[in-house]
Amino acid sequence: MMIYTELTIKAMKTAYSAHAGQVDQCNVPYIFHPYHLAEQMDDEISCCAALLHDVVEDTDITLAMLEQEFPKAVTEAVRLLTHDDDTDYADYLRKIKEDPVAKKVKLADIRHNSDQTRCVGAGLPEEQLQQWAQKYAYALRILLS
Repeated sequence: MMIYTELTIKAMKTAYSAHAGQVDQCNVPYIFHPYHLAEQMDDEISCCAALLHDVVEDTDITLAMLEQEFPKAVTEAVRLLTHDDDTDYADYLRKIKEDPVAKKVKLADIRHNSDQTRCVGAGLPEEQLQQWAQKYAYALRILLS
């Protein structure tokens, strides 16, 4: 259930604009992914963080731009959820684990990314699907340990 407040609607519009024209690796409009995560959140801050979780990593919007528009609780979660290629994946996950909002969003993200039915008809190689499955199983072990 999406939580509708002025802040979540602002996050919704920001994510929609930021991800306009993008598709995921299964060729589905990208915006459906953050919307799916946001619908699983049970509070305003987590809902905003879910909507914005990939904006800094995958678009031209910067964390500084988000900090002008959203409270620190949202932008801190987004900062933690933004994976820098220079940061070891396990270290990235351990930092997320320390923040309840970021952890909640990341667990929803992993569940959605692990759902291989999202890619039905996309023609992805089985090796790619297996690689993703291993990556997300590893992430869950770290986040839930």
